[in-house]
Amino acid sequence: MSGSIQGQPGAECGFDVFARACPSRGTLEHVTGRWGGLALGALYEGSLRFNELRRRVDGVSEKMLSQTLQALERDGLVHREAQPVNPPRVDYQLTDLGRRVAERLLALIDCVEGAMDEVLAARARYDETRGAR
Repeated sequence: MSGSIQGQPGAECGFDVFARACPSRGTLEHVTGRWGGLALGALYEGSLRFNELRRRVDGVSEKMLSQTLQALERDGLVHREAQPVNPPRVDYQLTDLGRRVAERLLALIDCVEGAMDEVLAARARYDETRGAR
């Protein structure tokens, strides 16, 4: 987790995501942001072309997906391969690091999806006691 939490993985690395200037914070934002997490999860299923990925990540705009993929590529999580054909073909796939990150992210996604009955019940209780939102 954090370089400042003793006994945690990465404690000896010197990075601390809780520190404003730590570069790990930006990468965490790319991974856990709305589109980054979904793109990583989709690419875990295998290599995808841009438009295939855009269809898989329902609701993302072309611009946002492009920006997201550039950030993930810069962080070393995604590999972009442009094929020299006409029309141009660009494939995206996870790097080894991207696969490791996506595995953990998918475990979180599974946890959230598996708990949705509890979440929806909690929301209903909350809205009932505080007025519907």
